[in-house]
Amino acid sequence: MFNTRLLSIIRKEFIQIMRDKRTLVLALVFPVLQLFLLSYAATNDVRNVPLAVFDQDRGPAARALLDAYRAADYFRLTYDVNSEAEMRTLIDRGDARAGLVIPPDYGQQLKGTGVGHVAFVLDGSDPTVASTALAAAQQIAQSYATTILADRQAQRGQPASLTLPVDVRTQVWYNPDLNSAYFMVPALVGMILQLLTSILTSGAVVREYERGTIEQLIVTPIRPWELVVGKLMPFVILALVNTVEVLALGTWWFNVPVRGDLLLIAGASCLFLVSGLGIGLLASTLANTQQEAILTVFMTILPSIFLSGFFFPLEAMPGFLQAASYLVPLRYYLVVIRALMLKGVGIEAIQGELIALAIFGTVIMTVAALRVRKRLD
Repeated sequence: MFNTRLLSIIRKEFIQIMRDKRTLVLALVFPVLQLFLLSYAATNDVRNVPLAVFDQDRGPAARALLDAYRAADYFRLTYDVNSEAEMRTLIDRGDARAGLVIPPDYGQQLKGTGVGHVAFVLDGSDPTVASTALAAAQQIAQSYATTILADRQAQRGQPASLTLPVDVRTQVWYNPDLNSAYFMVPALVGMILQLLTSILTSGAVVREYERGTIEQLIVTPIRPWELVVGKLMPFVILALVNTVEVLALGTWWFNVPVRGDLLLIAGASCLFLVSGLGIGLLASTLANTQQEAILTVFMTILPSIFLSGFFFPLEAMPGFLQAASYLVPLRYYLVVIRALMLKGVGIEAIQGELIALAIFGTVIMTVAALRVRKRLD
């Protein structure tokens, strides 16, 4: 008798689960998505770091050095610049993560004193990438220098030397101590903004249906856009307060600098807020229950964490995941907030990311607002 009752309850629960098709799909798809993201994106192995090269020598010795860096898969010689200012601009924008400066007399140094000096500059705003790239740059240089030593010793009449013929002098910009807090605190600003706004607003519309109060709102003279703005404004204020809290604590407790314009940081945060609010509002219009709305939001949060550069460097991911990351608004905001806080850049260095945030926010919020209007009608 007990087993029969138990089986009846199990059967009833399975029937209810099967009837809720949307929740069932979410429950089945979410683990698969998590598996793929964790398998491919969750890696700290740094590869294909974009490198800007300022080669003032242009001789065979300089080309041989570049071939040594090109042969290793740690760096991708993406930019060939004509000045240190151009190299700095690329690093400020985040297009390049490192820069190699070869002096005009590099080849002559190797022939004369036997030692050629080059400079290797790293963007320290991401300590994970910077520390690995720093070690790789030194290792590649030492390996290349050892090869030159062996060739010299093999030549008749070439004396052996204990001094390596290539001296790579490294310098880390923006975060010389490679402090991980410099990397995480700006990222937490973006994550808090998205989590808070999307999760809290996900119940904004569906809550009224669950409580049966939506009819009271419909019969009032309030317009759909007024309802949307009225429901979202408290969450906007709360999210901005949390942003100020994180920035203040990060600066005071973790000593993370804020080198950029505070008004520009606030403006970029407001742009990003529109996307988070739109995602939560859209989930609220698509779901039938608050639980379903929160699950829908979590389906967007997981890709945002792994495909935005929040934890893991995008350069280490497969090409198809790097392409998919361009559909994640948090990716652009993290570039903006880290550049503003750590590098102190102006709007010209991040205008592409700001335009992308504006487009994402406009599209997502427009779709969500149209869904609210349709549901109210």
